[in-house]
Amino acid sequence: MGKKNNRYSINLKELALKDESLAEKSVEFEFENHDNIFNIIDILKSKELFDKDSESVEFAVGLKLFSEVMLKNRKHELFEDFFPHFGEFMKKLKAM
Repeated sequence: MGKKNNRYSINLKELALKDESLAEKSVEFEFENHDNIFNIIDILKSKELFDKDSESVEFAVGLKLFSEVMLKNRKHELFEDFFPHFGEFMKKLKAM
């Protein structure tokens, strides 16, 4: 049996568009992550890295979505140059 992951759902909906066209698109998807994203959000908020708590949430969710896809596809040519630098970035983030 494989390692269990946490499961999440995201619902992204257009609320307003800068060109004032009709906001009507939405996407909902489920995904898995090895980390507890809500714990990461709480940790980032407590570190006060950004001026707004909402930016900590955006950063945490974006980072975890991106990093999980990158880890699953680490041998993809898109990530081959970036992957070592990402490790250094994560070390710096965790040290803050």
